[in-house]
Amino acid sequence: MAEQYYELHVAGLTRQLPVMPISEDTAIAGFVILGDTEIVTAVAPELNAKLPPCDILVTAEAKGIPLVAEMARLLGHKRYVVARKGMKLYMEDPLIVDVDSITTAAHQKLYLDGKDAARMKGRRVAIIDDVISTGESLRALEELVNTAGGQIVARAAILAEGEAIDRPDIVYLEPLPLIPLK
Repeated sequence: MAEQYYELHVAGLTRQLPVMPISEDTAIAGFVILGDTEIVTAVAPELNAKLPPCDILVTAEAKGIPLVAEMARLLGHKRYVVARKGMKLYMEDPLIVDVDSITTAAHQKLYLDGKDAARMKGRRVAIIDDVISTGESLRALEELVNTAGGQIVARAAILAEGEAIDRPDIVYLEPLPLIPLK
């Protein structure tokens, strides 16, 4: 089978995304922002414009990191928070949640350093991701923020995929279709 691509248009840019099967009858378009500074710098101000006032941006490791870093810089925030996919030695009193993502085969956990959790307490938090699809990663981040005592004011992504497209609680720049294989 010849490799197929989905043409994505977002923030004035075009990307050819490889179509990758996730089941016998469904594929997704693989969107990876790691290493693509052009897309990160183009989408960050557009996504920021859709956010309500917030004190802290939080994302999950790893693809959301360059996006949240640029968004925080543009907003004048001195810090942002990253939920890690592995326990790190520097973490004190970490919060831990389970997560099953559509793009990761194995069951995972997200870890939030206790110091980052303390920073979120009573603050307005925007959860940021590159793509929201099933909402499982989003659910895990929400659990971490809620446990930390943060107030979630926004759930935002560059792209929404599948059922996430119709969720009224998510802001995003463009839809990304699930691609039928049969």
